[in-house]
Amino acid sequence: MANERKTEQLVRKHFEKFADKIIIEEQKSDNAKIDKLLKTASKKGTGQGYPEFIISFKENSDLLIVVECKAEVTKHESKNKVKYSEYAVDGALLYASYLSKSFDVIALAVSGETKQSLKISHFLHLKSEKKATSKFDDKFLSAEDYLKGYENSEEKFRQDYNALLEFTKELNSKLHTHKILGSQRSLLISSILIALENKAFRKSYGVYDNAENLSNFLTQTVSNELESANITGKKLNNLDVQFSFIKTDTSLSKKENVLKEIIDEIDDNINSFMKTHRYFDVLGQLYIEFLRYANSDKGLGIVLTPPHITEFFSDLAGVNKNTIAYDNCTGTGGFLISAMSKMIKDAKDDQEKIKKIKSKQLIGTEYQSHIFALAVSNMYIHQDGKTNIINGSCFEPNIIKEVKAKKPTVGFLNPPYKANKKIDTDEFEFILNNLECLVDGGTCIAIVPMQSALATKGKVYEFKKKLLEKHTLEAVLSMPDELFFNSKVGVVSCIMVFTAHRQHPKHKETYFGYYKDDGYVKRKTKGRIDAYGRWEKLKEKWLSNYVNKKREAGVSISKPINAEMEWVAEAYMETKYTELNSEYFSETLLFYATFLLGNKLSNEVSHKPFHDKNIQFNTQDWEYFELEKLFTITGSKTTPLLELEEYGTGVFSYVTTQATNNGVEGFYDFSTEKGNVLTVDSAVLGYCSYQELDFSASDHVEKLIPKFEMNEYVAVFLVTIMNLERYRYNYGRKCSQTRMKEISIKLPSKDNEPDFKFMEHYIKTLPYSSSIKMKEIE
Repeated sequence: MANERKTEQLVRKHFEKFADKIIIEEQKSDNAKIDKLLKTASKKGTGQGYPEFIISFKENSDLLIVVECKAEVTKHESKNKVKYSEYAVDGALLYASYLSKSFDVIALAVSGETKQSLKISHFLHLKSEKKATSKFDDKFLSAEDYLKGYENSEEKFRQDYNALLEFTKELNSKLHTHKILGSQRSLLISSILIALENKAFRKSYGVYDNAENLSNFLTQTVSNELESANITGKKLNNLDVQFSFIKTDTSLSKKENVLKEIIDEIDDNINSFMKTHRYFDVLGQLYIEFLRYANSDKGLGIVLTPPHITEFFSDLAGVNKNTIAYDNCTGTGGFLISAMSKMIKDAKDDQEKIKKIKSKQLIGTEYQSHIFALAVSNMYIHQDGKTNIINGSCFEPNIIKEVKAKKPTVGFLNPPYKANKKIDTDEFEFILNNLECLVDGGTCIAIVPMQSALATKGKVYEFKKKLLEKHTLEAVLSMPDELFFNSKVGVVSCIMVFTAHRQHPKHKETYFGYYKDDGYVKRKTKGRIDAYGRWEKLKEKWLSNYVNKKREAGVSISKPINAEMEWVAEAYMETKYTELNSEYFSETLLFYATFLLGNKLSNEVSHKPFHDKNIQFNTQDWEYFELEKLFTITGSKTTPLLELEEYGTGVFSYVTTQATNNGVEGFYDFSTEKGNVLTVDSAVLGYCSYQELDFSASDHVEKLIPKFEMNEYVAVFLVTIMNLERYRYNYGRKCSQTRMKEISIKLPSKDNEPDFKFMEHYIKTLPYSSSIKMKEIE
């Protein structure tokens, strides 16, 4: 007969080995908070309930392990996990859900009566989260490994990072209240984090009652700490100057307890985060957060790279313990910190190697003194690497010579974006500079505005030409349009990967990736975050596609290139026609029918089709046709709205670049263009619509005048196909006439010609197709 006590004994025996680190309670708890939470956690819904074991950690009171046991492995887990009293997993998850109101909980389900037959499952349910996620392997771990696995989990990082963002927002507000300048806030935080590394400061800052004395003590401690880390002479003097405002700021040096409270809060919230999540660019994130409100440096072109992308750079470059990394636009040091993390992980506790990584294998150049101070602080906080951050222009011959002597193998950069196109240094000049410093065959990865990749003439074209003459363009990856949302910058960017000092071979194919979805979403108070934990899986797919140069419609393509070409996936990728189905066409029909009814151009919208025939299609049988051979692609005359208002309302559409109401903003008694054409927005996203009526237009409205007989049914078919191409266009790459003249679209065909009859008949079989006839206009 099955005996659950045997299962419990196996669990007890395992965890008793770690009695010095954990507290094991059975069936009940002396912790009043736990007891209260379990008062209504009965597995049968009858009130109070307790798991077999409740395990808490002496080092970390935020984490619990709840264990539910079953003797029979057949009673391990039910299909829907709702049979709480019958199955181990179901019961463990139930208790975890109750306890997660105040704790982070590992739900441990164990079934089986012998060591050999044991079945084990783990789930992590974080505080205030709705769901638990499967975690760890199917075996017992040591208490230390449970704690480490929990602290280092993606889920815990997201939770802590969100808490850090919340704190940063509150801290920013507090610093604003105390009138501390936006440009000085990150420097203040970095100085406090450096000082907290000093045991004497940590022990004694709390006893200072005089604000002026504490501010002097803080700045002197920072100077001493930096000097003891071999930062001396001019470099130390420069840093002392950057931090000197702390001694003169009215709130920090005169108001009682202001500085002391800030130090306390930094220690509790930021320092604790950094101790748990090492090698994360916290100062960079603080700087971004402060910029979201102050934004004082946007005019200088400073756009800090999000940390998940700095990490992605290291993955792309294959950073390992022997890499020597160089960033000639260091900023706060985000790329170098991500590289350091990868290197140290690869060094596998080899302390000599780790010491060498930190002292010799991370090199940076930063021109702006206050940003340089942040970079040095950041590297110091992460325990070394700071002596190789150079304050100066990366273009200075002596700096180039100094960096070359260190033989960097990998280069990373996010160059300053040009605020003034005429006088600012071009992004490609920074890339060329970085490549010059790398060893032969080294890898350079840069993130730049998409505009840089699109240039086909002028100064930027010359830089592209020079790059290919000296180096190899391995890949270009189009990034999410709002990647820099947290920095309040709307630039659309792409990542470029180069191999140094090897001329681009004439017939070599460059890999182009359309990496637009990183899983991040916008949240009102937190900015752009990985709210659903999708990034890690998406990153693995991005890397796999890049490494294997995988060609996939709608995702990636490889193509030989030259300087005259656009270096982006959007220009060459194949549209994913395999995803096209009747719903796409029905949606276009509904939008158009609704537009007609909403503007009193028809009397009703009916779900009914024009006729009930069943017609299917297979896009694999379709053929590609050049858009320019189907249409005359031309612009429209721009008519200002103020001018139209003088003519008054009428029956002619006013077509704009909006993607709603069929692109129409109103109806006026004036027109400049003939109807029965397709219009395309060339300002924003390439939205296509059908204009049956004569119309006038705003700026950036292009016309596709058919070279064939077109009615509303054929037009709806073609509008649907054209809108499949919208992924090619964004704020960085607009849907111009030139670009439209270069694309081909896939259509049903007959005798190698577009089968317009099929298109019409097919549309007539779909819902709403009976509602797109415009009524007679009086």
